[in-house]
Amino acid sequence: MSENVVHLHKPTDPPTPDTAPTVLTVVPDAPPARPVPLWVRSGRAVKTAATHETTKATVRAVARHGSYTFNGGRIVARRTWDGRTGSRYERVIRAAEAAGNLEAAEEWEERLQRFRAARHHRRMDLLHSPVEAAKGVAVGAGMSVGVLVALGIVMAINTGHVGDVITPLTATIDFIALLIRIVQVVWGPALTIGPFLALLALWSVGRKQHAAPAWALPANVRSGEGEPITPSIVVKALRDLGVPALARAIKEMGDAGASMLGPITIAGCGVEVDVTLPSGVSTNEVQNKRRKLAENLTRHEHEVFITIPQAARTVRLWIADSGALDEPIGPSPLVTDETMTADYTKGKAPWGQDLRGDAATLSLYQRHLLITGLSNQGKTVALRSLALWLALDKSVQFLMGDLKGVGDWAMFDGLATTLIQGPTDEHVIQVTEMVEGAVDEMNRRIQAPPGTQFPPLIVLVDEAQVAFMCPAKDADKRPYGGSKANSRYFMAVRKIHNQGRAVNVLMWQGTQDPTNENLPKLVREGAHTRASLALGTESQARMALGDKAVDGGAAPNLLRPGLDRGTLVVASDGITIPAGQSSITVRTHYIDDDAAQAITDRAKALRDGVTTLHAIERDEHHDPLIDIFDVIGTTARVRTKDVLARLATLNQGAYGGWSFIDLKRVLDDAGAEPYKSDGVMVVSRDRVARALANRDADGSASSDG
Repeated sequence: MSENVVHLHKPTDPPTPDTAPTVLTVVPDAPPARPVPLWVRSGRAVKTAATHETTKATVRAVARHGSYTFNGGRIVARRTWDGRTGSRYERVIRAAEAAGNLEAAEEWEERLQRFRAARHHRRMDLLHSPVEAAKGVAVGAGMSVGVLVALGIVMAINTGHVGDVITPLTATIDFIALLIRIVQVVWGPALTIGPFLALLALWSVGRKQHAAPAWALPANVRSGEGEPITPSIVVKALRDLGVPALARAIKEMGDAGASMLGPITIAGCGVEVDVTLPSGVSTNEVQNKRRKLAENLTRHEHEVFITIPQAARTVRLWIADSGALDEPIGPSPLVTDETMTADYTKGKAPWGQDLRGDAATLSLYQRHLLITGLSNQGKTVALRSLALWLALDKSVQFLMGDLKGVGDWAMFDGLATTLIQGPTDEHVIQVTEMVEGAVDEMNRRIQAPPGTQFPPLIVLVDEAQVAFMCPAKDADKRPYGGSKANSRYFMAVRKIHNQGRAVNVLMWQGTQDPTNENLPKLVREGAHTRASLALGTESQARMALGDKAVDGGAAPNLLRPGLDRGTLVVASDGITIPAGQSSITVRTHYIDDDAAQAITDRAKALRDGVTTLHAIERDEHHDPLIDIFDVIGTTARVRTKDVLARLATLNQGAYGGWSFIDLKRVLDDAGAEPYKSDGVMVVSRDRVARALANRDADGSASSDG
């Protein structure tokens, strides 16, 4: 009998003050729980056992291995049937007829006829084979007995015993009897083990083909990771793409869709295949289903690229090996080959690798360049690697503006004629005046006598969006930024785009997150080479690369920010692009700051020495002799034409119109006359230095204007 429980509490209805007396209430125990029926407990136990992970794993294992054996038998039977009959030829013929390829159908029809003729010949031979086999056995046996008897006669003559004549024949009979006994002993176990070995062979075939239901396969196989791409997998992925017309066409094809596919070829770290779509299915229907197609192929979206080749109603699929695009590529040849040089006119910069694993090289000859992408995706490194290669051509001159100003381009100090680094409005003003100076140089070159050769001048602005977004205005109220006709930076860039390439004055720009505000339409369309890292939207991809490239399959907006750092989609005639495509995806080499410094050190060793300006001199007062000494640098002597070019870059307004006569006049007056060395006129650094040292303090050669 259960005991009652006594609870102490204060009455609460109605409310009472804290001094109310304590009330004792007796509460009986709850009745005991009724026992669970046996059938309920048994059902729960069965359910627990049936749903236990061990049970599930056991059921999957039994189903998997049973399916391997059964389906392995089906595969072997199918292969045997195909080998013994003409069914394989008939399937190919139906596929060729469905695709309208009558030539291929006729070729395979001829192969089928040859196969049938050869099979008929073999069958006819079987009719005569028993008689021929009997004759062969009789002749072979007679010859064998004759050889053995002859051998016995030789032995008998040697030993002098007549009985040795039959010794070889007797030994042969004993050996045959031994073989018969061995077969009698082994035959029984072989009959017992043989079926098991046959089942094991069938199981092995089924296991290699994963011939089991998907739910029964191991987790790593069900995920499809590393699964090779086969025609059946591609056709199934297209059939399940959710395009009704495509699914119906594949179902109606006698070859189950195989005729749509070209050969599957290895292409770098993946495979490539052309798919000819059936009538009624457009290429953009497949392009718009990229993610679903990738998942049907057991790949991630970024591992499948869809482009449009020249053939009508055809899409080209490039399918990466699982995880291959997450592996880094090797170092740049600029780092590994210390003897490498550059050739602006005929050479190509080693930029990286395409998706096929081939080297991706870019020609920079007379091509304006634009690289864009989201922040921290490798834009500066990709742009800098091109400049590093071109720096190894000693004829190339650089004017550089880094509007980030964190030292990404500091290694070009002593290599670039002008290097401005910083993010402020004052730096934008300096960069704008630098670009305007390049415009003046361009105009001077255009007005030079026909046939005059000019060294390449690369005007490079990194983080150009800072310049376009700058609100500063000059004394005449003209804005430095913006995209209107009165914008100084915008108009200077446009002028170089319009006429600069003809005289080797080229504009390179790197910019972030393109919009109409920070990358005006006329500027982005003026670049001959356009490249983009990962972007956020398709509209940005169109701004970066143009409508034609995006409509042709270029999709930098589908690159993974962070994971695909350094991967570019490039549209340019300066890089080899597969026929029929409008762009190519390039995984660029990463060159860190230390390696970049080593490369620029090699580039500086090729040159006579360059004095780098870090600001644009606005003061019109200048001293020609001092300026000549500055542009000569540390070189013992410099050709007069190089001195003139450096003076024009230093101060376009003062020296842009100078000729050799003007230079000679100043040097003659100072007693530092130019002279010939190896057949060319040069200026001596020591002569200019002595002229400056001997010059009276108040007799300087300063001039205005």
